[in-house]
Amino acid sequence: MTVSGPEQRHTVVLPLTSLLPAASPRLAGEDPRHVQAIARLDSPLPPIVVHRATLRVVDGMHRLRAARLRGDERIAVRFFEGSEEDAFVHAVRANTRPGGLPLTRADRSAAAERIIRSHPHWSDRLIASAAGLAASTVATLRRRTGHPAAPTTTRTGRDGRVRPLNAADGRRRAGALIAARPEASLREIAHDAGIAVGTARDVRLRLALGQDPVPKKLRDAERRDTGSVPSVVSSVVSSAVGDAASAVVAPVVVPSSAGDGSSSLSRLRTDPSLRLTEGGRILLRLLNAHAMGGDRWRRLLDAVPAHRRQTVAQAARHCAASWMRFATELERRGG
Repeated sequence: MTVSGPEQRHTVVLPLTSLLPAASPRLAGEDPRHVQAIARLDSPLPPIVVHRATLRVVDGMHRLRAARLRGDERIAVRFFEGSEEDAFVHAVRANTRPGGLPLTRADRSAAAERIIRSHPHWSDRLIASAAGLAASTVATLRRRTGHPAAPTTTRTGRDGRVRPLNAADGRRRAGALIAARPEASLREIAHDAGIAVGTARDVRLRLALGQDPVPKKLRDAERRDTGSVPSVVSSVVSSAVGDAASAVVAPVVVPSSAGDGSSSLSRLRTDPSLRLTEGGRILLRLLNAHAMGGDRWRRLLDAVPAHRRQTVAQAARHCAASWMRFATELERRGG
């Protein structure tokens, strides 16, 4: 969830004496020269932003001091609704936009550290967008902060979507859900696993190809971050995925009724023109996944619940028809 801004349509006028300063993102406080420059303006000052619950200034301390310097008694105000932590984020955002007195890099780094502590569920990119820093800088600040955040399993991104902190665990959960509920839609899997629909689609494809639902890059990053193998919970989820997908992943034996299919597949596996191209490797994996012996077919038949037999049969026929079209097209091309 992102921080909402002040009410733009409702401006009130308050006595200067009723307003309090807040914790400014500026480590050195207000710039006296900037205050004097504002005080010399003849036009009315733009409204400042004030936290409604505390009457503390969120954005506009230079304008407040300039109003006092030139003898004003009242100032235009727009209220900010939200927590004090969110008010600080708004103050940082307001002072990183073009047109005002910019925050120094030290100011922005200190602000980012404070936001990391107050909003631990926010992603590095979201905090970076608020503080005017690079996401990699925020990631470094998060690692070295001396005030560890409370444990959290998700983070909110710049787009407002909540994602799992550990992407590998989210993929494992999706894999277990796909194995347990093969009829579920990708949107349902993504919702229940707390991942994006595109990620759920990738997990389903990886399982169909007999691959680990977690790419090697994520597994390696997980080991670097934790210094160990995945957690017990994650291992249990991975085990569930492996058991349910074993019919696809395990070595296969072509039934005797397949004629010379076994030897043909063996020859294909050793053909460099297939093994050394991405499309060829995908084709070999798909052929290998479907070349199962009678025992494994029986295991799959026994695994289908009674109320899903007709649906699975239709899906199997659809897959068979796709392979038949593929074979027909290959034969038409000849060679």
